[in-house]
Amino acid sequence: MVEEIKIITHNRKARHDYFIEDTIEAGIALQGTEVKSLRLGKVNISDSFARIKDGEVFLHGMHISPYEQGNRFNHDPLRVRKLLLHKREINRLVGRTQEQGYTLIPLRLYFKRGKCKIELAVAKGKRKYDKRDAIAKKDAARRIERALSKR
Repeated sequence: MVEEIKIITHNRKARHDYFIEDTIEAGIALQGTEVKSLRLGKVNISDSFARIKDGEVFLHGMHISPYEQGNRFNHDPLRVRKLLLHKREINRLVGRTQEQGYTLIPLRLYFKRGKCKIELAVAKGKRKYDKRDAIAKKDAARRIERALSKR
């Protein structure tokens, strides 16, 4: 059986700005009209990050636009949202994020079997020279591909 996943959004900036060490899937505690906005794709996770506080994981900076027909039932677009993980997964993340320079960032947001899920990554920030190296490698690969396709 193939699991159907409907991707809502990607964090394209994440793979450019961070070295991705490990990924984990988590659920999100959402309220009413936020799900309707997600189904319309009105969300931005590019500047968001997760923090662990008191044994729970919270997502900061994810912007879900207010639902147009939601009127008074709409919620704060930038509110802090709780992520749903098992205790052993949270303990593992605590150990990984306490290492110097590691953080939790979202990579993608998607629907899986009707439930909204987020893929979190344990990541370490890239330095400027690391980013330049990655760009140089992409350019070289592009030039090689172009040269091979001309033949």
